[in-house]
Amino acid sequence: MKKVAVFGLALTGTAVARALVARGITVVLSDDRINDDHRSLARELSSPIREVDTAEAINSFLEGVDTLLPAPGVPPHHPVIRAAEDLSIEIRTEIDVAYEWEQARVGGPRPILGVTGTDGKTTTTMIVAHLLRSTGLAVGEVGNTDLPFMGEIDAPHDIFVVECSSFRLQYTTVFRCESSVWLNIAPDHLDWHPNITHYTNAKARLWAHARSTDIAVMPAGNETITPYALQSGARAITFGISDADYCVRDGWLVSPHGALIEVSKLWRSMPHDITNSLAAAAMVLEAGLVDVASVGESLATFTSAHHRIEFIAERNGTSWYNDSKATSPHAALTAIRAFDRLVLIAGGRNKGLDLGQMATEPHRMAGVVAIGDDAALIAQAFNGVCPVVTASSMSEAVDAANNLASPGTHVVLSPGCTSYDWYRNYNERGEDFTRLVHELLTDKESAS
Repeated sequence: MKKVAVFGLALTGTAVARALVARGITVVLSDDRINDDHRSLARELSSPIREVDTAEAINSFLEGVDTLLPAPGVPPHHPVIRAAEDLSIEIRTEIDVAYEWEQARVGGPRPILGVTGTDGKTTTTMIVAHLLRSTGLAVGEVGNTDLPFMGEIDAPHDIFVVECSSFRLQYTTVFRCESSVWLNIAPDHLDWHPNITHYTNAKARLWAHARSTDIAVMPAGNETITPYALQSGARAITFGISDADYCVRDGWLVSPHGALIEVSKLWRSMPHDITNSLAAAAMVLEAGLVDVASVGESLATFTSAHHRIEFIAERNGTSWYNDSKATSPHAALTAIRAFDRLVLIAGGRNKGLDLGQMATEPHRMAGVVAIGDDAALIAQAFNGVCPVVTASSMSEAVDAANNLASPGTHVVLSPGCTSYDWYRNYNERGEDFTRLVHELLTDKESAS
């Protein structure tokens, strides 16, 4: 790479631009909406910044460029991407470039592990990192996290665990992992990918350059993922609740190398917690990075991230949970299946996905509170399944859920949609929900 166009200047784009300039690579910058922070970055890096509001401006931005590094949120149908394709400019992703740099590292490359899937990527990435840190390794949790891989490539890590979104995998040309997992697959991000096949093919690039010495961890019996794992040439290992290399047997998480931990002693034991833990254990054990005893001890002490079926409070027999990270129907359905009886708060801005799959567990549903721009679609999905109330604010939603709940019923914010109608991100949505729940329960406790 001699001259690189970096398009999209949020967290990833900023880290990418700095990493490129630090290596003496010429960079030109742009964003759909250039602001003062972007101009400040351009001054810091002594790099030009260009508008892309017309076809002529896009061509000027790409003039003389040999590589385009778009931010993960830039979809394939964006005019800048299409112009780069028309000009035969190579399009790459930051994890791809970071991998290439790591292979040329003085002293040799460090191990790279990868995690992809529709849901559970972040939690599984965190579990893998936790298992590795238990051995004393310095771990870089990078990729679809707060730390882009390119931005951490010069940090003194011993090993990397890369959270691989479909966005980051889409434009990979050399990226590979010694051990990796594809957790699951369901329709998602169809506002970015043109169709489910495109989305699936992007995920499959996790194993596009696998070697026979690599480990490909896959969910047992998954008809979509299994062929990709078997065709990759890597050694395929399965995980699942039952009938898998890593599974649950007689109340224990077990592996081909021995028992790991009793389910009752696991950090949390909802069904997806169990499978995520099994997948993470398979990645590190099959790669020979951690021993069985260490895995068991570490799986007892792991702490999950916020906004992922996070317990908030319990009052009068009703527990409240924040699962704001669930931005797809598949993710919300995972949360729904974790409870015997719940009031669901769902909605936001849909990503062109079928919300009906959220209503496929009617025996669990005590009620639904529909929120956000696509509240009507949520109400339609649950019509005839259970009582549905529509709320015009999160405060109204919390009050409505409280009215629908009864002792023994859980209230769960698991939207199944993005937050970009009422909030800037899912973190802000979850924090607002948590605050309002605490206020509600505090007021009721004071009144009683």
